Amino acid sequence: MRVDDWVGAALYDPDDGFYMTGGRAGRRGDFLTAPEVGPLFGAVLARAVDEWWIELGRPGSFPVFEVGAGPGTLARSVLRADGEAARSGALRWWAVETSPAQRQLHPRHDLLRSVATLDEASSRAWDDGGEVGVGVVLANELLDNLPFRILERGQEGWREVRVDSTADDRFEATVAELAVDTERDLERVAPDAEAGVRVPWQAAARSWIESALETVPGGRVVVFDYGASTPDLAGREGGWLRTHTQHTDVVGWLDDPGGTDITTDVAFDQMQLDREASLLRTQAEFLRHHGVDEMVEDGKRIWLERAHIGDLQALEARSRVREAEALCDEDGMGSFLVAEWGS
Repeated sequence: MRVDDWVGAALYDPDDGFYMTGGRAGRRGDFLTAPEVGPLFGAVLARAVDEWWIELGRPGSFPVFEVGAGPGTLARSVLRADGEAARSGALRWWAVETSPAQRQLHPRHDLLRSVATLDEASSRAWDDGGEVGVGVVLANELLDNLPFRILERGQEGWREVRVDSTADDRFEATVAELAVDTERDLERVAPDAEAGVRVPWQAAARSWIESALETVPGGRVVVFDYGASTPDLAGREGGWLRTHTQHTDVVGWLDDPGGTDITTDVAFDQMQLDREASLLRTQAEFLRHHGVDEMVEDGKRIWLERAHIGDLQALEARSRVREAEALCDEDGMGSFLVAEWGS
């Protein structure tokens, strides 16, 4: 079977898939994403949401569709920040999450709706009186978890890696022919790849972006993820493929289907084959544009004023410094990319 079919079953099978049986982000989960570092990421994103809302004319009903919401950590931080769009009552945060177990963890809030699919969320948002097509589709570390194919450069062109079963009921990677149309697209992004290299081919992520753009044709699509270009990934000799569980890296991506997370760096050039992003920058650049440095300085001021009290407000203000260092670290999360499509 193709790798994307195998990965899709390993991650999302209703009975045995990793995410359907309890795998999730968080300190008590299997990995950390930016929202789990602390509330600062969500607070800065709340500022970005306000900016997008203002740019779109301050609509009276403003849906933000967070796809791949996981346990709702980002939604919780954004709503707690209480930005202008939220205070006006316009914001509607749609936490879109496939896993029923993770949806059970979503916060209860007047401005939050918890749903299983983007189609359901958008249909309900427009029924609730929103201006059709005006809103934001947001995804933080979603694209790396969408099923992907693996393609290998042969001596005479590209081939497809497939998954086969062995006599002892294990799995192994094999190589097969590749469809001509896929090879044609791949030559657009990696024409100089050397024989023997492998790259992820992320057709599902591309399709997701197209669907998101169709959902908010009058709005904006924003994705955060780790990644690079296809030629850069080709030079990493498979280092773009990751598996982990309970904050531990796992070596064999075929060894424990359903028991480990399986991700790939996002090939952002592939994401733009159909439509070029209007903005592509690092996460550090995004956060600084939306005021993270200002919020850190404000945190330092609050700490100096309240350190002698040592209350929760003081401690949270002090933590902003450490959170910002982690989120903006150019050798870590700060190097993640943020792509935006729309106005």
